[in-house]
Amino acid sequence: MSNSLSQATLYVDLDGTVIKTDLLFESILLLLKKNIFLALLIPVWLLKGKANLKHELSKRVHIPVELLPLNTEFHAYLKEEVELGRNIVLISASSQLPVRQVSDHLGLFIDAMGSDEDHNLKSKNKVTRILQLDPAGGFVYAGNSKADIAVWLEASEVILVNCKKSLAASLQHDSENILHFDEPQSTLKKFWQAIRPHQWLKNALIFLPLILSHQLNQPNLLLQACVAFLSFSLVASSVYLLNDMLDLNSDRQHQSKKQRPFASGDLSLIYGYLGAPLLLALGFLIALWLPSEFILVLLTYWLMTTLYSLLLKSLFLIDVLTLASLYTWRIIAGSAAISVVTTYYLLAFSFFLFLGLAMVKRYTEFLNLQNQGKSSIEGRGYGVENLQTLASIGGGSSLIAVTVFAFYINAPATTQLYSNPLLLWTICPLLLYLLWRIWALARRGELDEDPVLFAITDRRSQLTACACGLIIWLAI
Repeated sequence: MSNSLSQATLYVDLDGTVIKTDLLFESILLLLKKNIFLALLIPVWLLKGKANLKHELSKRVHIPVELLPLNTEFHAYLKEEVELGRNIVLISASSQLPVRQVSDHLGLFIDAMGSDEDHNLKSKNKVTRILQLDPAGGFVYAGNSKADIAVWLEASEVILVNCKKSLAASLQHDSENILHFDEPQSTLKKFWQAIRPHQWLKNALIFLPLILSHQLNQPNLLLQACVAFLSFSLVASSVYLLNDMLDLNSDRQHQSKKQRPFASGDLSLIYGYLGAPLLLALGFLIALWLPSEFILVLLTYWLMTTLYSLLLKSLFLIDVLTLASLYTWRIIAGSAAISVVTTYYLLAFSFFLFLGLAMVKRYTEFLNLQNQGKSSIEGRGYGVENLQTLASIGGGSSLIAVTVFAFYINAPATTQLYSNPLLLWTICPLLLYLLWRIWALARRGELDEDPVLFAITDRRSQLTACACGLIIWLAI
C-alpha cells in the first residue's frame, strides 16, 4: 500500500511499529548477557517508574540498531512518503538514546523523541507531547497496540501496523481513514516453532537404559520413561526459549537462524519471558511422579543448559564438551527415571559419539561462514581458522566411540545380557559407516548444521539405526 492518507505530519511509534520487537525487552536481555547480577537492580529501578528503568538500561547496554527486524511493508511506505516530501516524526516510549540511534540509522525522520528519566512517553503522555508540537491537530499517527488508542482518538487519520484489524473497531474513524500494514502472523504457530518440538526427538535417549536393560516389556517402567521424556522435553523447551532470546543478535546475522521467531520479530519477546518459566515449572511438576534421583538429574540438566546459554557457548572447546555432556545426561536421566544403573561403557560411548557430532555441528557452522566470506560469529569462541582442529578432534572422538563400543561387547556384564553377543560386532562397521558419511557430507558442505537431527531424519541413517536395532534384538 503506497498511497498517503494526507500530507499532514506523520507521527510514528517505534516498538512493534517501525521495528517488530520491543527495545525494553531487548535491553533487559543485553543486560543479562553483560552481567547477570546487574539484573538484580531491575526491581529497584522500576520502583522509580518505568521511565527510570528504561533510562538506567539505556546507560548500560548498547542496542545494535542495524540488526533490529523491521516491519518491511511499513518501512517501504515510510520511504515512499519521505520521497514525496512528507514530514515524519519518530515518537516512542522507549528511552531517548536508542530512539535517536534508530532514527539516525534509518534516516527517515525529521525528529526523534523518546522517554526521559522522569516521563514515559506513552499513551496520554504521547498525546500531550504531539499536541504541543502540532497544536492545530490534524496529525496522522502510526502505532500497533491498545496503548496507542489514546493517540489515535486525537488523530485525524490512523495507520495500524503489525496489529489485528479488530483493533480498528475500538477507534472512532471511518475505514477510509485507516491504513493497515504488516498483518501479524499466528502467535500460537510461532510459539510452537520457538519451543522446537522437533528437538524433542533427541530426548528419546531417555529410553535407551530401558531398552538396553531388556525391560521394555515392563509397563510400569515404560510409563515412567514416557513421563520422564515429557518432563525433560518441557524443561528443554524452556531452555530453548531462553537460549533464543539471549542469542538474538548473533541469530540475526546467521543465514538461517535469522528466521527464528524471536530473532525475526515474528514472536514477541514477552512470550519468551512468560513461556520459559511456565514450561520449566510444568516440567518439574510432572517430574514429581518420578524418583527423586530423576528430579536431581533434571535440575542439573537445567543448570548446565542455562550456564551454557549464558557463558559456556562462547568458550573454545568448552562449548562442545558441554553439548556432549548434555546428550549423555539424557541417558543418565533415563536411568534415574527407572532406577537402573547405567554402565560406564554406555556413558563413555555416548560422550565420545556426541562429542564427535558436536564437532561436526561447529565445523559445518564455520564452513558455511567461510563460504559467506566471514571469519567469526558473535558469541562464539571460534573462527574459520579452527576448521582443521574441529575436524581432527571430531574424527578422533568418533573413532574412540566405536572403540568403546567394541570394549562394551567384550565386557562380562554384556555377555550375560545377550545370548549371542558376537552378533554385536556387526554394529561396529555400521557405526563407522554412519559417522564417516556424516563427516564426508560435512566436508562437502552438504550437511545441515545439526548433525543429530540430520541422523534422525536422513533415510540412510534411519536404515542404519534400524539395522543396529535388529542386530541387538537378534543378539538377545
